Amino acid sequence: MNDMKSNLFCGALLCAATAAFAQSSGTASGSPVSPLAQPAAAPTSKGGTSGVASPSGVSGMPGAGAGLPGLPGMGMPGLSPLGGPMCGGPDRQELDKITTRNMIEQQKLLERLRPVTIERDESSIRYGAEMEKQHLALEPREMELHQLQLEASLVDERFKKETEPLREQRERLKLLNEIDREKFASDEVKADEEKLKIDVAMRELDLQSRKLHVESDVAEQKTVGIKADLELREKKEEWKTQANRDPEYPLQPFQDGVLTISDRRIALNGPIVQGVADYVTERIHYFNNKDETLPIFLGIDDSPGGSVMEGYRIVKAIETSKAPVHVVVKSFAASMAAVITTLAPHSYAYPNAIILHHQMMSGAFGNMTEQAEQLQINREWFARLADPVAKKMGVSLDGFVKDMYKHNSDGDWEAFGDKAVALKWVDNVVREIRETGVIIQPGDKSDEKPKLKFGLAEETDARGDRFVRLPRLRPFDAYWIYNQGGYYR
Repeated sequence: MNDMKSNLFCGALLCAATAAFAQSSGTASGSPVSPLAQPAAAPTSKGGTSGVASPSGVSGMPGAGAGLPGLPGMGMPGLSPLGGPMCGGPDRQELDKITTRNMIEQQKLLERLRPVTIERDESSIRYGAEMEKQHLALEPREMELHQLQLEASLVDERFKKETEPLREQRERLKLLNEIDREKFASDEVKADEEKLKIDVAMRELDLQSRKLHVESDVAEQKTVGIKADLELREKKEEWKTQANRDPEYPLQPFQDGVLTISDRRIALNGPIVQGVADYVTERIHYFNNKDETLPIFLGIDDSPGGSVMEGYRIVKAIETSKAPVHVVVKSFAASMAAVITTLAPHSYAYPNAIILHHQMMSGAFGNMTEQAEQLQINREWFARLADPVAKKMGVSLDGFVKDMYKHNSDGDWEAFGDKAVALKWVDNVVREIRETGVIIQPGDKSDEKPKLKFGLAEETDARGDRFVRLPRLRPFDAYWIYNQGGYYR
C-alpha cells in the first residue's frame, strides 16, 4: 500500500515537470514541438538551406524527442522519459530527479544559446547572399576566362599547323644527322685502323731508333775517348803557350836599373789622334777602381805626338791618378808624347831611346785675321804645355825655345835616354824591363803588315810615297807632332 502511494506521488511529480518543460519549449519556439527535435538549417551557396548540426549534447540529450505522458510522441503511458517505470526504489527515484534537473538545466542552456543561434542563422543568410553576389560578380570573368581558353586552343592549333613543316624538317635533319653520325662512326673506324697501322709503323721505327741509339752511344763513347785525348793534347799545347805563373805587382817596380812591369799596362803607340785619350784614360780609371795602390804602366814604344787636346787629357789622368803611373819610353817619344813623358811623376827610358822636344807646327786657313787668331790659340797651347816642361828643366819657356834651336837648326831637340835624364826629360834610365804581364805566347805576326789604330791607315800617293792621313781636328785643337818628310798629312 505504501509502495503504491509512493509510485503515484513520483508519477505526479514527473508529469508536472514534463508538462512545464513542454510548455516552456512550445512557448519559446511557437510550436508544441521542442526545438531540440528540429535544429536550424544553414543557407547554402546557392541561396537554399542545409541542415546545421545542433550544439554538442543538445540533440542527444536524454528525453529529446521522447514522448511525455498525455502528449503526442511522448512514449507509452506510465513510462519515464528513459523508458523505464516512472517510480521505483530510492535509487530510481534519485535518478529520475537528476534526469529532471538535467532537463531543466538543458532548457536554461538553450534559452541562453538562443541569441547566438539566431545570430548564427542570420550570419549564414548573409554569407549565402555574399557568396551569391560574388558568384554573380565572377560570372563575367569566368566567361572571359573560358573565351580566352578557347582562343588559346585556336592559337595552339594554328601554331601546330604552321609549325608542321618545321617539325617535318626537324625530323629530316634528325635523320640526316643519324646518317652523318653513322658515316662518322665508319670514318672513325677507318681512322682507328689507320692509327693502328701508324702505331705499328712507329713502334718499328722506335725499335730501329733504339738500335741506332745504342750504336750511337757506342760510337759516342769512342768519340768521347778520342775527344778527351785531343783535349788533353790541346791543353798540353796550351800549357806550353802560357807562362803558367802570375804577374808580379811590386809596389816599387824600379830596382837597380830593372823595371818590373805587371799586366796593369797601357800601350801608347802611333799618332795621338781623337779616341786615344779615351783609350788611355779609361784604363787608368779601371786600374784605379780595381786597386789604388799598385802601379800602372804607360808604355811608349814609338809615338810622334799628336793632338794637344787628347795629350792634355792623358797628362791630367796621369796627374790625378791615385795609383802611381809609370811612363816607359822604349824607342821614340816626340812632341806631345815627349811632353807626356817629361810631365809624368815616374818616367823611364832605355839608354838608346830618343826623346824629342820642339815647338808646335801649325797650318792656318782663312783670312789674315782668322789665321792670326789660330796662331794665338796655338801659342797659348804651347805655353800651357811647354812651360811645365821648362820649369821641370829649371829654365824659362823662352830659354827652352832658344835651347831647341841651339841644339838643332830646325828646332827639333832630340836626346838619347841617358842624356834625357840629365836634361830632366825623363827620371831614370833602365837597363832591363821585365814584362811579367806577358803570360801568353804572342802569335807569329812576322808576315802581317803593321796596323794602325783609331781609324788610321797607310796610303800611297801618286808619286808612290807612303803617308798617313790624319783625321780632321776639332775646333781649337792643334797637332803637336814630329812629321819629318811629311809622312803625316
